[in-house]
Amino acid sequence: LEHVALQHPLVFTENGDEELEDVAKCFGCWEPLAKYTHFSPDCGFNLHEKCAKLPFKLNHMCHRKHPLVLQFNSEGLSCKVCQETRQINIGFVYGCSPCNFSIHIECVSPSPIIEDKSHQHPFSLILRQAPFICDACGTEGNHAAYACCTCNIIVHKKCISLPHIIKSRWHDHPVSHTYVLHKEHFERLDCMICHIEVNTEYGSYYCVDCNIIFHVNCATRDPDFFYVVSPENEDEKPLDISLNSITNVLERNDAGEATIIEHFKHNHYLTLSDKIREYGNKCCDGCMLLISDSFYYCSECEFFLHKACAKLPKMKPIWFHPCQLATLVLTSDNIFRCELCDFLSNGFAYKCNECGSHTCLRCQAIPPDALSLPGHEHPLLFYFELVGRCSACGLDLVQAFSCKDCNYSVDFFCMLLPTRVSHKCDEHLLGLTYHDIHDYSKHHYCDICEQKRDPKLWFYHCTTCDTSAHVNCVLGEYPFIKTGSIYKEGDHPHPLTFVKKLKLYPECTKCGEPREELALECAEPECNYLVHWKCMNPYSFRSRFRSRDF
Repeated sequence: LEHVALQHPLVFTENGDEELEDVAKCFGCWEPLAKYTHFSPDCGFNLHEKCAKLPFKLNHMCHRKHPLVLQFNSEGLSCKVCQETRQINIGFVYGCSPCNFSIHIECVSPSPIIEDKSHQHPFSLILRQAPFICDACGTEGNHAAYACCTCNIIVHKKCISLPHIIKSRWHDHPVSHTYVLHKEHFERLDCMICHIEVNTEYGSYYCVDCNIIFHVNCATRDPDFFYVVSPENEDEKPLDISLNSITNVLERNDAGEATIIEHFKHNHYLTLSDKIREYGNKCCDGCMLLISDSFYYCSECEFFLHKACAKLPKMKPIWFHPCQLATLVLTSDNIFRCELCDFLSNGFAYKCNECGSHTCLRCQAIPPDALSLPGHEHPLLFYFELVGRCSACGLDLVQAFSCKDCNYSVDFFCMLLPTRVSHKCDEHLLGLTYHDIHDYSKHHYCDICEQKRDPKLWFYHCTTCDTSAHVNCVLGEYPFIKTGSIYKEGDHPHPLTFVKKLKLYPECTKCGEPREELALECAEPECNYLVHWKCMNPYSFRSRFRSRDF
């Protein structure tokens, strides 16, 4: 640094030079060069004058063992005063290489008193090397702390300005920060995000109405997963589903159940039924799964809706969706690719008007908290980061549902697999099976592709016929596109209908090949237009599902 400064004279510019704002930044503090007078040597090493005149060595109360030396933070060490780690713009720090110790140049002389509107009293600086536990977030700190003597609390510098109320993706209501909670007010003290117990003697975020609690650092670690609730919006309530209904009830039974309804998606009245045996091979037009519970049906046409799908609100937030403030709107009548499971579908979806992405009804129903799975005895919890392999398909995990009590984890894709499906390989419905009871290797084959299958991975099975098959082989590539439905896109002048063609059927109008796969057929009787979906498909990329060998 001394060599560069001696070789090149200072070049001063006036503050606010607009031409420099987007050109270069100071290599010391990474602020724009135009913000302060600076010099720019011919070698392209740019510094503000104030950064060029920083002392080369200094003694500091946070590190009395050795003097601190001005240097680049090439190892990306966190600052001992503010606890921040800068990964992209390294900049200057005062550091001690033998001790792996560093302080940002702007943190060398921290403010002795800090006031913040989130706390009623000012905080005073305490420089000491002894470790402490931050009363605001419950994690360890050292070297520099701020204390409120009136409240008898000690905190990190960064925790002084913690927002009082935030809205987290992981919960429907805003959550409030507090420095202490009484355990008797909570049934469960596990953090909603990391699922480790929260020490209520230190700070946390909580929802008093729902007995939900978060570690401070879990709730605020990712700015894409929360936003600050302003004081004027603190009393704002979540969207009222009762005022957000998509159904109009026309008739109720003695138990108060809606037996006849109008639905925004369909032109005819829908009637409640529980005759699953009679309609069990039909698909719900909302979630595209087989009818498996009480449902509504149309007596005039092939339209079915699970009772739960008919009750869904027109608008709702979805916790894993990246658009923070977006409320997604229920849509239909379109082909879409779900942002989470990656499947194409023509069922119902929640669409974000900000980014245009869709979420299918199967995925929107996944809760961020514990859920049960028939294939496992314990509840599974969602982990945002998880290392291991999926117990269902055997692939490496990134985000998954996992059991705290044993080594059992299932990723998003497998958690959403249909529990019952139909396939031409068997006259009965096939059930999702979580482990193979046969010990003999001769049973470990797929009855569709006739290849080996791993008995430890999930598969579909018919107990009556003893048929077993890979998940991939049973579902195919387009399991959630309903045959018989109308395709409204494309340039053909007549309406097209989704069909599944066999090998003996006519050739595709575009590629000339007859294949056993999803196709579109013209509804006009005199028009022989028939085209494979893959030839018409504007969604050219294939599903991630094909990479799963189970």
